[in-house]
Amino acid sequence: MNKKKILITGVAGFIGFSLANKLLNNDYTIYGLDNINNYYDVKLKKKRISFLKEKFKNNFKFKLLDISDTKKINNFFSKHSFEKVFHFAAQAGVRYSLYHPEKYLNSNLVGFSNIIFNCKKKKIKHLIYASSSSVYGANKKIPYKEKHEVSLPMQYYAATKISNELIAQSYSSLYKLKCTGLRFFTVYGPWGRPDMSIYKFVDSIIKNKPIEVYNNGNHSRDFTYIDDTIKLTLGVANSNIYFDKNRYHRILNIGHGKPTPLKKFIKIIEIKTKKKFKIILKPKQKGDMIRTYACTNKLNKIIKLKNKTSLDTGISKFINWYKEYIFEKIY
Repeated sequence: MNKKKILITGVAGFIGFSLANKLLNNDYTIYGLDNINNYYDVKLKKKRISFLKEKFKNNFKFKLLDISDTKKINNFFSKHSFEKVFHFAAQAGVRYSLYHPEKYLNSNLVGFSNIIFNCKKKKIKHLIYASSSSVYGANKKIPYKEKHEVSLPMQYYAATKISNELIAQSYSSLYKLKCTGLRFFTVYGPWGRPDMSIYKFVDSIIKNKPIEVYNNGNHSRDFTYIDDTIKLTLGVANSNIYFDKNRYHRILNIGHGKPTPLKKFIKIIEIKTKKKFKIILKPKQKGDMIRTYACTNKLNKIIKLKNKTSLDTGISKFINWYKEYIFEKIY
């Protein structure tokens, strides 16, 4: 295979890092951008980058760069060309957006505009960007289908992701720039974010700390293991299904298509760790969606996983990784 140049923004993030690792193992040359902000543990982000640098010395090129810095982003693109761009850099966190909207404005709107502008200018063959299942907001139709209404976001974070989809639609129409928006559902697994439920729960049960559970644990989520997420992402990125001479933008759900109650998720962690949680019950929070899961009919026409990772297996793998990571941090 010829070494093809791919750009991944947000390469120090959970999904960006995992995608880079997969592509580098397949002999691609990866350029990675990230500003390594302090939204969560900077040490974890730096550890991800160090892992890629050490394992793939020649094929991984990292640059510390904020995508909202228009001048520096324009300068970076002026020096490089890429076959594809995976734009996964964003200010993450649904609840965090309630208190820090300015961070989402800079990264998710200004930053996205900078990336797509340069993709158009450099005539990139395909821009694949991260949207979110949160765009479905107050939509009460379950499972969520790509054709469902997304004009009722319940958080500022979701509103910025809807804006990304609209910007991509306009660019694809005006300039015939191929764009694919991926509405990721609840991704989990090794190297995951500390603000995500599985990390919080495993960290708490191992350290004998209580956990806060909202709405009596009656939330349900479409938990999708990271390796499955990457397989689906690459399957979509390498396919032209749903593109034609009049359509250059497509939206796809990335999930397993099966909701799991948080109570069951918690129970599996207890079984795997052979410990019991200390639970503090909290009321439902503003902006929380009770039940979310993907309709994957559209996705399945492109790629259908033969062997999806079960929750039992995925949670076990995360716990094993967590113990190794924490051991390294402490010792």
